[in-house]
Amino acid sequence: MTRVAAIDCGTNSIRLLVADADPATGELVDLDRRMTIVRLGQGVDRTGRLAPEALERTFAACREYAAIIKEHGAERLRFVATSASRDAENRDDFVRGVMDILGVEPEVITGDQEAEFSFTGATRELAEHDHLPKPYLVVDIGGGSTEFVVGEDHVRAARSVDVGCVRMTERHLVRDGVVSDPPTEEQIAAMRADIEAALDLAEETVPLREAHTLVGLAGSVTTVSAIAQNLPEYDSARIHHSRVSHDRVREITDWLLHSTHAERAAVPSMHPGRVDVIAAGALVLLSIMERIGAEEVVVSEHDILDGIAWSVA
Repeated sequence: MTRVAAIDCGTNSIRLLVADADPATGELVDLDRRMTIVRLGQGVDRTGRLAPEALERTFAACREYAAIIKEHGAERLRFVATSASRDAENRDDFVRGVMDILGVEPEVITGDQEAEFSFTGATRELAEHDHLPKPYLVVDIGGGSTEFVVGEDHVRAARSVDVGCVRMTERHLVRDGVVSDPPTEEQIAAMRADIEAALDLAEETVPLREAHTLVGLAGSVTTVSAIAQNLPEYDSARIHHSRVSHDRVREITDWLLHSTHAERAAVPSMHPGRVDVIAAGALVLLSIMERIGAEEVVVSEHDILDGIAWSVA
């Protein structure tokens, strides 16, 4: 066993996994897995820069994670940064801050690399499930981007496109600095058109419709699963490898798009940091399912973070 630590810093959240990895058996045993909403990508789509307050929220989480990594005695650490820090003019400020706190340089990876990690993390254990036919389409709906990967045992094609729950919310659902409560039909239509255009881009390089099993990753998808199951609180064990039908995803998305902030916040499994962006994330998922004719989505709690951990091991 090798004790490793992996950090995935995205547009909306930063996540840590400390695990014991055994490459010989393919076993990854979690010691600590946690997520903090830091909204690093706040305003990046509009300004092209990481906001000072967003950087400070992220650095505060890094200081907390540094203590956890030290406590567990992880031998190796890999820090991967995704969409928001790719796009920002001042990403050097971000890199310096992370190095000062954690002692490693954050790797600002490409969308294709992000997709590779997501596919490995999500599918490494699916091979045990003979009833889930290949090829898989793994979709990782993040804050700033969504990754699409098609493959069997290895990646066949991958593409990252700039639609995510935070980017779509800020681009289409914010008026005068406030998220519409609820959004207008015109706002929803504009957001849907943007998502459909991104799916067209993805289909230029990834054969989305050839997939037999749709695997959905990240907070928007897992939250939809929690709502579908009427969970009294967020429960990773019940969410992992759950299945949500297309009809149920459509019902939930419609409700989220037409609900108020207070109504969404009252959902017991809803993380407070997702209340304003979950409707956009759910619409991305629904649009993907409709595009490929998927009858259901298999929800995975194992994703890019697990792929990063395996790359370290």
